[in-house]
Amino acid sequence: MNVVKSPLPETDLKVVAAALQGGLVDLIDLSLVAKQVHWNVTGPRFRSVHLQLDEVVDTARAHSDTVAERASALGVSPDGRAATVAGTSGIGVVNEGWIKDVDAVNTLVQALAAVIGRMRERIEATGDADPVSQDIFITITADLEKHHWMFQAENS
Repeated sequence: MNVVKSPLPETDLKVVAAALQGGLVDLIDLSLVAKQVHWNVTGPRFRSVHLQLDEVVDTARAHSDTVAERASALGVSPDGRAATVAGTSGIGVVNEGWIKDVDAVNTLVQALAAVIGRMRERIEATGDADPVSQDIFITITADLEKHHWMFQAENS
């Protein structure tokens, strides 16, 4: 059932819908990974890493809402269910239990790199099909790259 009719041609809509759904899943998972690490980080840099992780959570949650609402505006039903996220995210699994601050930072560097790589693919894929969605992916990628830089600097 299509509640909203898309302004995009069907071929472009398929490309954009896949990009938006993939972006949504990666952003939801990034927020969950960052929160899991946030709850379990230990070590001498606990406070700074703990607070920095919340910044990533806030960024990922805000952008996931933007992506989901863009999908809805195009007539695509966004799917952020746990099973969908678990089955299609591009982020690796986070180990359970306490995590030393150095390892927490490395975990976020890897998670951010995975999402950034996939976002850059989405920028490329949506360029001709929907520059509006492409612009959203460009903004997201810029914000994630800033977090990536800051977490890398933590362990330099």
